[in-house]
Amino acid sequence: MSRLANTRISTLDLVPIRDDGNAAQALRNSLSLARHVEKLGFTRFWVAEHHNMDGIASSATAVLLGYLAGGTSSIRVGAGGIMLPNHAPLVIAEQFGTLEALYPGRIDLGLGRAPGADQFTAHALRRDRMGSADDFPRDVEELERLLGPRQPNQRVVAMPGADSNLPIWLLGSSLFSAQLAAAKGLPYAFASHFAPRYVHEAIRLYRENFRPSAVLDKPYVMLGVPLIAADDDEQAEFLATTAFQRILALLRGESLVLRPPVESMRGRWLPHEQDAVGNFFGMAVIGGPEKVRARLEILLEQTQADELIFTCDLYEHASRLRSYEILGELHGA
Repeated sequence: MSRLANTRISTLDLVPIRDDGNAAQALRNSLSLARHVEKLGFTRFWVAEHHNMDGIASSATAVLLGYLAGGTSSIRVGAGGIMLPNHAPLVIAEQFGTLEALYPGRIDLGLGRAPGADQFTAHALRRDRMGSADDFPRDVEELERLLGPRQPNQRVVAMPGADSNLPIWLLGSSLFSAQLAAAKGLPYAFASHFAPRYVHEAIRLYRENFRPSAVLDKPYVMLGVPLIAADDDEQAEFLATTAFQRILALLRGESLVLRPPVESMRGRWLPHEQDAVGNFFGMAVIGGPEKVRARLEILLEQTQADELIFTCDLYEHASRLRSYEILGELHGA
């Protein structure tokens, strides 16, 4: 049996807004996609906290997760992730404790240490309580206490939240969170879908330094992977130009709304921009079924990942559904 068939697969939806669409359409599409991959047997469906980005509709992450969990029945739903510097741990404990109370055994809480926004938006989020990524380890510990067993004489209690023992993941695109996840014995998700440069070093650090905990007795690695699967390689390369245009816009500080695919990116980017977009998609899986299968088997052989979580930014919602359908077929083969 292939490595892919023995590896869990999941979805990270960036809830993209089209150039001719709106947030309501993007949110409905997110639920449609969650139901689709649930039927395909995917393990989990995550959305991520982003702010002040006109092409992403997942800013109110906990609210969106309630909508997604309520519209599905078995797939795990969660944050990939909540940017903890933006929030008081008590607020997150209460929000996700509420979700866990409503949908028991189906909620994941992934935590990141970046603000997920520019400095002006970060200030607007925190106002007079300006958090810092340097507070991240302490905030994670506080959140763990709030979600763990209630202690005698505990002055501050998350309700709902206390005694939920909600699964916490640490997310990262550098080496810091890999080391922290190892020290705390937590599952680790590396953001190789947008920062593949440090993936192998981060995995090595995490595994070599992992300390068993009440949560995990051995390391558990999830990798983010950009996916653009189509019925043949040529169609996949065409569809991929939507994702390329989006990252090019990100590099230029332009609108992140999804744009239609184009026949060629030639003339649309400068050489250094093409290199930067190429680096961003360094772990992307783009192609027809056989190319996708081969690429994923190599990736799994190189990383020994326990789970892959896929992003897929395509202009037509039907193309995204088909992309995940092809992945599901390969996974079940």
